[in-house]
Amino acid sequence: MDKLDLQDITSGYRERMRRLALFDPLFDLDRKREVDQAKTSVDMKGLGLLTLLFFFEQKLMRHYKTGVKELATFLQQLTDGQYKLDTPDYVRLARTIIQTFRPTTGRKRSYSFYNWEFFVDEQIEYSILKANDFDMKTNTQYYTLDEDGLELVFATKEFYSEFQLSINQLMLRKQLDKGEFKGALRQINEMRIDVENLQERMIKLKHEIQRSIVSEETFERYKQLLEDIYGRLTREDEEFKELRQFVKETRERLFSKDVHKKEVKTYQLVLQITSELESVHYEHSRLLEQTLSLKNTTLVTAQESLYYTGIQAFNFDQDLVSPIVSNPLPLESMVGVLHPFLKVEENKGWSPLTLFAEQNITEERETNKQQGFIEVGHGDKDDPYWKELMQQYKLIMHYYLDAVETVEVDTLSSFMDYLEEVGQSMIYEKRYFYDFWMILHQRSPIIQGKLEEEEEGKTLLGDALRLLGDRTLTITEAEGIINRVKRYSIQEMKIRLEGEDNAIS
Repeated sequence: MDKLDLQDITSGYRERMRRLALFDPLFDLDRKREVDQAKTSVDMKGLGLLTLLFFFEQKLMRHYKTGVKELATFLQQLTDGQYKLDTPDYVRLARTIIQTFRPTTGRKRSYSFYNWEFFVDEQIEYSILKANDFDMKTNTQYYTLDEDGLELVFATKEFYSEFQLSINQLMLRKQLDKGEFKGALRQINEMRIDVENLQERMIKLKHEIQRSIVSEETFERYKQLLEDIYGRLTREDEEFKELRQFVKETRERLFSKDVHKKEVKTYQLVLQITSELESVHYEHSRLLEQTLSLKNTTLVTAQESLYYTGIQAFNFDQDLVSPIVSNPLPLESMVGVLHPFLKVEENKGWSPLTLFAEQNITEERETNKQQGFIEVGHGDKDDPYWKELMQQYKLIMHYYLDAVETVEVDTLSSFMDYLEEVGQSMIYEKRYFYDFWMILHQRSPIIQGKLEEEEEGKTLLGDALRLLGDRTLTITEAEGIINRVKRYSIQEMKIRLEGEDNAIS
């Protein structure tokens, strides 16, 4: 192995050790032997990590006054029932954890190591917690996470495995921008390892899907997981295409400036980067195909096998007929056995599109006979229901004209108020009252008591409209919904009657 390869391996050794040093306080806490009143060992390393998460949450919520007391309260609430400790014990534990992250000497924590990149002994200083504020009245010190503490919290969050390839893509673009072709080539090799790890995970996921789908819930969970993976791989594939185009432009630019003649080694690195990047992109595109195959074939096949497994496992004679015939079951048990084989419950729903459908208005009568929506035009005059409805419509018009002359009503709600005053509120409790005004609104304006070209007296509304005489009745929509009874509601209407000696504005 030559000297160049050794330098590549040890490059950035100090920074890697610095990241390892951030975990050192947690291991210091793990070496502390703390027990509760029942001699149960206290998980100090776990409480230390919880402390970091607590201070991180306080930082997110912008709570800047967080000290030993607040931390002790948090630990007591979290571990209540797990440890037998009093409030002073929690305060002592909280102070111990804070002092471990931030020594009482006021100096930063340090970590000594041997730097194999430069072959020297070095020391790294870092700060997990820092002083944030001090209350002189209560002599209370408040703390918050320092930059190194934030980095430690992020290092414990699981997103590196899923997004490591995307992170490497960003780093590769930066290195190409700066012309660090040697580091870019190493970055591509790391991306190759990431793709290989993803391929292994996809194989494991395929076997897990085939083995673990035992219900519709697990099917939906794996379906959502595959959709998320496919979306992430699609974004990474687009980034690969942009990187390949960027490398191609870089190579052409170097060729145009005759760099391939002056700096042969640099140009060879660019050619190698092009070849390696295309190879990694090809392997990554196979991941897209595998994910699509899992979505379209493996996942669906697993769902179908779940269905057929249920069918094959069910024996009709043994599981249903035999218990019913051999064991005389009571009625309640019979209902439970037969219930899964009865008709599936159906619930009627209402769609807004039914507003535009043909209406079928019915009315409940004392004989429980359902009648359809009677046409306004010609009908059977000998039908008793027809005659009764004509009389009711005539009665409504009669009361309306009385109301016009008495209180000058101009809306449907004011007419209903008049009916209440004269003790006839039972009229608007019937369905025909609402049908009457809906028909008039559809045929409005009604001029001289006639419905368009229809002859007076030969329609369902003939007797009612004859009361109008030479006057004109106009009905238009208004704002609001009238709900006088529970069963029926109707939109507010403006009613205007015009004619000689009876004009209402």
